[in-house]
Amino acid sequence: MTSTASQIVGAPITISGAIKTFPSARGPVEALGRVELEIEPGSFVCLVGPSGCGKSTLLKVIAGLTEPTAGSVRFGSGAPPRTAMVFQDHGLFPWMTLRDNVAFGLEATGVDAPTRRASAEQLLGQLGLADFAMRYPHELSGGMRQRGAIARALLTHPQVLLMDEPFSALDAQSKLVLQDEIQRLWGEDRQTVLYVTHDIEEAVILGDRVLVMSGRPGRIIQDITVDLPRPRDLRDRSSEEVRTKTWSIWKGIEAQVRRNLHVPN
Repeated sequence: MTSTASQIVGAPITISGAIKTFPSARGPVEALGRVELEIEPGSFVCLVGPSGCGKSTLLKVIAGLTEPTAGSVRFGSGAPPRTAMVFQDHGLFPWMTLRDNVAFGLEATGVDAPTRRASAEQLLGQLGLADFAMRYPHELSGGMRQRGAIARALLTHPQVLLMDEPFSALDAQSKLVLQDEIQRLWGEDRQTVLYVTHDIEEAVILGDRVLVMSGRPGRIIQDITVDLPRPRDLRDRSSEEVRTKTWSIWKGIEAQVRRNLHVPN
């Protein structure tokens, strides 16, 4: 992780008319409904919306894990960029040490074992995990495992980093620490980040932009710019801009959330 904030390595993303439909016993289910979106290289974009609105599906379409039923995803260079994805569940292999889990992403690229292990140890040191490099996942806390998953994604130096509610299963204190860590690491090596979260305040604190999706079929219904200076810290949460934007986003999706929960307005 040697890049600086002035060296943007992220790739631009253009999504044109993306529709995703899944078959079901009761007929086709339209998860995404003609999504139109442009993301600048090196930007940190957060995605919020009611449950089931297609946020995770959109990430998988961008990652190439599933094809859109219609429409397209294009990248500035034409060729698919290096992409990494971090999920809510850390996905570490239980039979590997933390170091070898983190180094695993480099194995597929042909990096020799000593080099990839040394690189993994260096990044684990940056994340405060140097003393746990030879531990197995079951010996680590939830926050440590999730830091390991982030390290594994970052070690391949992706141009696009896709994060699907990576901190939602963590306790509040761990979540705050990891929010700071991901901002710091992103500032050093400016990938294009698309970050899915149910936590509206988290989206405002982390993102340059917050995209708000409608209920299914998911569409982008709001595109909100966040002008807070970087680097950001915990004190930003009490700022008027954070409170105002958080409340505005909530009011935009409240009705759909209440319908999902069968709670009257």
